[in-house]
Amino acid sequence: MPRRAAPSAAAAAPIILRRALSASPSSSSSSAAAASSSAVNSILLRSLKEHYLEVSKMTPPPKISPPKPYTIVKGALDQPSGPVLRREYGEAGEEISISVARLANIMPPGADNESDDGGAGGGGGVSESISQIFLHVDISRPGNSKSLQFLCGLYPDAVGIHSVCLRSNPAESGTAAMAGKGDDGYQGRIFQELDENVRDAFHHYIEARGINEKLFPFLQAWLYVKDHRNLIRWFKCVGTSISGSKSE
Repeated sequence: MPRRAAPSAAAAAPIILRRALSASPSSSSSSAAAASSSAVNSILLRSLKEHYLEVSKMTPPPKISPPKPYTIVKGALDQPSGPVLRREYGEAGEEISISVARLANIMPPGADNESDDGGAGGGGGVSESISQIFLHVDISRPGNSKSLQFLCGLYPDAVGIHSVCLRSNPAESGTAAMAGKGDDGYQGRIFQELDENVRDAFHHYIEARGINEKLFPFLQAWLYVKDHRNLIRWFKCVGTSISGSKSE
């Protein structure tokens, strides 16, 4: 009986290669995916580094002190929210605290056609990036269980009151208060629905306590520095997270 000749090594090579490829498709696809992920990470890390260096070279605004007798709350620049300025007023020992945010971060899109379009680094100038400011003002007296709170819009040449309410002490501050959260039930009428004389009286009330356009230059520069710090910190954190996942 004739025997089948064994295939030569050259003829068997393609067969062995095909079997090897068909036997481990997952390993080859995993390697390709890992290589692709590594390349994407490298591109993103390079882009983050370039923007980090660009932002870190930006010139900060000149140092500005707040109008007296307001003082800066210690550590406010490194806190996510909370009071920025404090002062005492009058013989009754009123304590006034001011929290601040960019108005563009509070109002819904399109609510104000004059809202600034630039970001913290847009245009490089402070006046171009932050032109409207949102204030949360808390005015309390020693021994009083409630504090009077104003939500205001601050501009380079004016201050406007959005709402007035009474809140229980200790007063909420920062984002929670800015979001209008409270547990005191009825918060009064919408400010614009009040009698014009009452609205004028409220404006005189806060102006007598130094809540006016003179606060704008300091708070504008303060917000710019805070935005700049947050952006630098964000670039670092994102880069560290991606570098960590790349090394795993």
